[in-house]
Amino acid sequence: MSDNIRILMCAPDHYDVDYVINPWMEGNIHKSSQEKAVEQWQNLHNIIKEYAIVDLVKPEKGVPDMVFTANAGLVLGDNVVLSRFFHPERQGEEPFFKAWFEQNGFTVHELPQDLPFEGAGDALFDREGRWLWAGYGFRSELDSHPYIARWLDTEVLSLRLIDNRFYHLDTCFCPLADGYLLYYPDAFDSYSNRLIEMRVPEEKRIVVEEPDAVTFACNTVNINDVVIMNNISKDLEQRITAKGFKVRQTSLTEFLKAGGAAKCLTLRVTEPILEDVHASNYVESRVIKMEGHLLDTGMMNRALDLIVYEGGSFKVLNFNLGVERQSPSCAEVRISAPSKDVMEDIISQLIDLGAVSTPEKESDVTLATVVKAGVSPDDFYVTTIYPTEVRLNGNWIRVTDQRMDGAIALREKNGTFTATCKLLRDLEVGEQVVVGVDGIRTIRATQSREQRNKPQEFSFMSGGVSSERRVELLVEQIAWEMRHIRDQGGKVTVVAGPVVIHTGGAEHLSKLIRDGYVQCLLGGNAIAVHDMEQAMMGTSLGVDMYKGVPVSGGHRHHLKVINMVRRAGSIANAVEQGLVTRGVMYQCVKNNVPFCLAGSIRDDGPLPDTEMDLIKAQTEYSRLVQGSNMILMLSTMLHSIGVGNMTAAGVKMVCVDINPAVVTKLSDRGSVESVGIVTDVGLFLSLLVQQLDKLTNRYELAETV
Repeated sequence: MSDNIRILMCAPDHYDVDYVINPWMEGNIHKSSQEKAVEQWQNLHNIIKEYAIVDLVKPEKGVPDMVFTANAGLVLGDNVVLSRFFHPERQGEEPFFKAWFEQNGFTVHELPQDLPFEGAGDALFDREGRWLWAGYGFRSELDSHPYIARWLDTEVLSLRLIDNRFYHLDTCFCPLADGYLLYYPDAFDSYSNRLIEMRVPEEKRIVVEEPDAVTFACNTVNINDVVIMNNISKDLEQRITAKGFKVRQTSLTEFLKAGGAAKCLTLRVTEPILEDVHASNYVESRVIKMEGHLLDTGMMNRALDLIVYEGGSFKVLNFNLGVERQSPSCAEVRISAPSKDVMEDIISQLIDLGAVSTPEKESDVTLATVVKAGVSPDDFYVTTIYPTEVRLNGNWIRVTDQRMDGAIALREKNGTFTATCKLLRDLEVGEQVVVGVDGIRTIRATQSREQRNKPQEFSFMSGGVSSERRVELLVEQIAWEMRHIRDQGGKVTVVAGPVVIHTGGAEHLSKLIRDGYVQCLLGGNAIAVHDMEQAMMGTSLGVDMYKGVPVSGGHRHHLKVINMVRRAGSIANAVEQGLVTRGVMYQCVKNNVPFCLAGSIRDDGPLPDTEMDLIKAQTEYSRLVQGSNMILMLSTMLHSIGVGNMTAAGVKMVCVDINPAVVTKLSDRGSVESVGIVTDVGLFLSLLVQQLDKLTNRYELAETV
């Protein structure tokens, strides 16, 4: 027995499963055997006494979980951070544990009443005393970690729990002597797993598989080279033994019913203290402000969910609800994150939702200089589709050429600064690029309650993906919008794939172009090839478009078409020479509708008009998209994603594809002006043309009257 190791326990005189505060308690209310629980606890107590001194705290009525002394607090030297229990059912334990600590000469530190922290259940010292692993996510708040670091003068490493079966850190994580670690990686988020791997070498990590994890194999008491635990598999026992540990197993099934095992039933009150280890905590905190119709739009919920999902924690400091229908709400939220990198990831996404710094914390952007062409400084801010402003010298500057996945470059000329969204490859030496997340805000369009809630017969549909809603209704709305754009001299851009031709949509798209509804066409080599194949030979991919059957030798048709167009020198020349007399490309040439065909590695030919230089094709796409009021994306994921990334918010976007996954991906831009329709693209175009004809007939009828 070691005289310098003391462990606190509490007899299970009043233990039972009286309530449900974790998944293990479900279905186990009053199903624990008191006699068996006492026997199992006594067995554990006897084993521990072989290796350490056991102190006892008196069990009290009305607090059945007091047996789990790991949650009494966190002890280092003569200091203890008293637990603040998350659930009211356990808060009655706090005064009893506080009294024991005070009676035994400890200095008790108490967290604010509204800041949960559940002691050594969520905080485990490295067995060498080098740092403290601290969990958060279910029972303990991240904001408690800076207090712990300061009071105990130790380095705190924050780990986020993501599986509610492992609601305390000690249920899935156990530091062992000599720097070893017994843990279940799937209980943690990716950031936490990276942190663990950075601190604990691979040869020191003992990974527990799920079958052992769910019997709380990690909920282990480690005293020097001995590990005391619930029953485990032979495989895990052998792997632990191979690292030089002696495994002592004892059945604790009655306590598993309440979500605990060996470690939960103990609190080590003597921890190693290293003189050269001092307070160090990486938790970052920041206050942001949000304004608008936060509840109606769901913006507040989205923001708070985002914070938690990305590994942060929050506290709503102020929330002022708009007192009238048109009045916006305002909220101030304090965000905590386990590191600077996680905080910046969270803030950058909250900026997209319209979050800003509080007035007293507003600051200018941080800039770094480009030293190599086409390479941004590290930590550059990645742009989104939303209109963005940056703060410089106390003034807000609107970013031009807004697009997704770019950097913000600032230039000064004659004392005036301009901010431009640029692709990484376009950055020039000497330009100043925005880094970090300070001094940045996005401008989100606001709507009145009536605009949000009132159904409007011909208003553009809200964002989403539709397969079950009537396609005809959506087509009616799109047709009305296209008619309005044409009559106002606006611009509709079509991004189309060869499926448009294969499904019989060529004649309908051709009519849209001829009737002035399309002002720009973007696609790849294939749509042009198969459109002209149909126009010249009546086939698409060698299939007769009228009979729907393969044509003998038809698999060579598209190559013959490519050859003829290459001989002519261009698509326009092929039209002028009478080689192409109908179809999509014919109408583009005849109606002076600009088009760009972006090549790929799989292209046959290619056509002389196809731009095989990817960067030039992207640049031309970007130029042609400028000024678009609506973009129709028709069965081409590759080209549509490219166009979506280079298009700012405010442009109405319609994605049509038979594959729901494609539609979801292309529609999920966070923009209320986008919609996805899961249907056959040929059918969609046919219905669109029919609806436009109906609208045109109405207009003509009104004019004659």
